[in-house]
Amino acid sequence: MVAEVEISSLEAMGSPRSSGEDPDHIEALAEVMVPLPPIIVHRSTMRVIDGVHRLRAAQLRGDSKIAVSYFEGTEADAFVLAVESNITHGLPLAMADRKRAAGRIIVSHPQWSDRMIASVTGVAPATVAEIRRRTSGGTAATGSRIGQDGRVRPVNGAAGRETASRLIAENPGLSLRQIARAAGISPETARDVRNRMRRGEDPLPKPVSKAASNKATGAVAASRVPSGARETIRLPAAERAAAMERLKSDPALRFNERGRTLLRLLNIHLLSEAELQELIDHIPPHCSGIVANLAHECAGVWRELALRANQQVAVTA
Repeated sequence: MVAEVEISSLEAMGSPRSSGEDPDHIEALAEVMVPLPPIIVHRSTMRVIDGVHRLRAAQLRGDSKIAVSYFEGTEADAFVLAVESNITHGLPLAMADRKRAAGRIIVSHPQWSDRMIASVTGVAPATVAEIRRRTSGGTAATGSRIGQDGRVRPVNGAAGRETASRLIAENPGLSLRQIARAAGISPETARDVRNRMRRGEDPLPKPVSKAASNKATGAVAASRVPSGARETIRLPAAERAAAMERLKSDPALRFNERGRTLLRLLNIHLLSEAELQELIDHIPPHCSGIVANLAHECAGVWRELALRANQQVAVTA
């Protein structure tokens, strides 16, 4: 419920934004003629959780009251809401502020998974994992954590992956959610196990050495055209589209230029079978060899990206 509150009764300290308030942004808000969204206030402390710039704009206009939506909860949860609110709209938090916030949330909410904390701070899960390692002094993680879907899962997912692989082998028709529920893992982990089994790989990701990575890269460069045809297993179009939508909604990718570049490249290359065939049909015969070589070069780049991304998964698993 929204209420009109005296501005003088509000406290504007404790923001996760280390750089302070932005005068230009305040002036711009003060000139807006339409009503601004209500600010969010922690009821027990009357501290502004989200909307300090709107509060300052109201003061600049000479207003004595402002529309407020109250938050009921602990101060630790209020801080989480402040961080989450400041990466989804308004003036985004700087990356340094997000990392500091992640460190604070790791301490106040140690039961949250790396992905859960990443979703509210707008940093990568791998970055959260590294901050957690520094915070814990490098000790091995044990026990369980709460994921983004609210489910509790073990930190070490090896046993869950092994259970999932057995379930998939015994009953390939099970859905990802059925596998995840029975194995005590996330649907995304179940998807990864299933994809690994389709490719004939071990369901448990193994750390890849730098030498192995270089060897794989060299093999790609040395062999532009494969000596024999190999069947390519692709995810169904609906699953590819769903995965892409999840990435597009992730603040850790949306709010930086490199992340947006990656999203654009992935989106371009997620062709349907019909679109792929249409491109092939329109390759002039005299260009086929050149196109094939360049396509293999591009495939090599994406394989290297996949290899290094899997290394990150292995490190943070």
